[in-house]
Amino acid sequence: MSEAVRRWRLALGRYAQDRLGGLQGRDGRMDGALDYLYGREYADRGLRGRDGSLDPTQITALDWLGQARGLFPVDAFELMQADALNRYGLNELLQDPSVLARIEPRQDLLPAILGFHHRAPEAMKAELRALAQRVIDRIMERLKPRVDRAFSGQRNRFARSNVARAANFDGRATLRENLMRWDPERQRIIAERPRFNTRVKRRLPWTVLLCIDQSGSMTDSVIHAAVLAAILTGLPGVRVKMVLFDTSVIDVTDRLSDPLDTLLSVQLGGGTDIGQALRYAETLVEDPSRTVLALISDFYEGGSGQAMLGAIARLAEVRVTLLGLPALDDTGRAWCNQDLAGKAAALGMKIGAMSPERFADWLAEAIA
Repeated sequence: MSEAVRRWRLALGRYAQDRLGGLQGRDGRMDGALDYLYGREYADRGLRGRDGSLDPTQITALDWLGQARGLFPVDAFELMQADALNRYGLNELLQDPSVLARIEPRQDLLPAILGFHHRAPEAMKAELRALAQRVIDRIMERLKPRVDRAFSGQRNRFARSNVARAANFDGRATLRENLMRWDPERQRIIAERPRFNTRVKRRLPWTVLLCIDQSGSMTDSVIHAAVLAAILTGLPGVRVKMVLFDTSVIDVTDRLSDPLDTLLSVQLGGGTDIGQALRYAETLVEDPSRTVLALISDFYEGGSGQAMLGAIARLAEVRVTLLGLPALDDTGRAWCNQDLAGKAAALGMKIGAMSPERFADWLAEAIA
């Protein structure tokens, strides 16, 4: 099947199967997702499939949204989600709390749950929050042991032995320890066991500043960043600050202990102004040499690229540790603006798409 025929087959749906053929694998799943939603259009016009059914209740709305989100490009998925809510009233399927109670709390459903929450009837919001919390708890259970291991190993590298140095010499303790070694002939104490003070170097805490792009393409990254921020907030010696941005900037530092609360403040979608977000992040830097700024974005700048690069250059100049992540998800793969990402790297920002577990290791290495 040629690419043109494939596209026409997906656009025309099941009714073109006799002339254009069936679809298998991923294309078959895309066809099913499209039919689940837009088959309602045919049903409203009195058309029925050859199998005599266009029953929209075989899967739940949230299941459909989770599947569709993984199958279609972001712009296509957002259009389909808008049609589901506004054109076909799909939120009617969510009126029964028992439906949500039966849904497996999978991570791929979380963006759909958050999107529905803002528009759901008040009576349904508690059930949606409960389902979202179950998903977050599962992510937390998976990530927390890895983060704890990464940072406990990093802290062990701070251990120091009691090195014998003149600056650390403790004369009084040495005298007490060696009084029995007085030599009458030499009229002096033979100090066979000198004592030294242990000097503990005071270490100021590190600040981890997460700057998160909340445009539609970064949904998984926002979810993982919110969970990681909650875990990092509980670690000693680490202060966490977090801002979310599209064409505006939201500081969510005061709610990091509750990832769900953080995520419910997100309005996924919209444009991207990285430069504006980094300029705001600059105002949060107190001790540059002990600050890690992690920019999690696809680097598709909707504002001024020069403004973004200028902010990165200023941060690098004052010795802020800069990390750039085009993706923070379980695949570790990302589609990003390689030109701007490359220019950011040339200014001193380390760039790498990765899983949350690997990011925990990377972050621990950065502040070692």
